[in-house]
Order: sequence, then C-alpha cells, then structure tokens
Amino acid sequence: MGILLTQYIQDTHPETDAIIQEKVLEFIETIVVYKFPNLSREEIESMLNLSLLKQTRVYQEAKEEGKEEGKLELALAVVPKLLQRGLSVQEVAELLEVDVESVRQVAKEA
Repeated sequence: MGILLTQYIQDTHPETDAIIQEKVLEFIETIVVYKFPNLSREEIESMLNLSLLKQTRVYQEAKEEGKEEGKLELALAVVPKLLQRGLSVQEVAELLEVDVESVRQVAKEA
C-alpha cells in the first residue's frame, strides 16, 4: 500500500510543489507510525519505500529548500536584537547575508 501511495504521488502529480509532496509523505508516514507502533523506523521506511524516495531529485530539492528557509527564518529572528545594538539595516543585511528589504520588513514588524 505504501509503495502504491508514494508511486502515485510521484507519477500522477509531477507538477505538484515538492514541499507539498514532502508534507503528504510525512503525513502518510505519521499515520503508519500510529497504525503500527511496534515497527521500527527502518521497517516503516522499507514499507513506504522511503529510501528510494529520499534519493529522488524532488526530495533532495525540497529538503534543500526547507534548509534554506530555516536558515533565513533563523537569521531574521535575530534582526531586532542586532538593530537594538546599533547596527544599521544595511550592516545587518550584510552580516546575515540576506537582502536589505527582508531586514526592513522585520524591523517594521518588531
């Protein structure tokens, strides 16, 4: 069943956003974990054929995109503190390696 679901998602919706696909697969994995609480993570991955999925380009791109979004969120979270310490918007943007407009937006919201 798991292989069919993951194959269906990959084959019938290639245009679907990679992040949505990843979320759907995480949801399926969560359901299986609760349905079969005695299975190990390896057994669940095997059941869902996740090891093959994790090798796909779509999965790798979604994973990388998620990492980048996480880095940006973390960087922007420290913007108010850096501005309070007297750094300019430009300096904060350069220090965090983000665009000036993002720093301005966070500064407005803070």
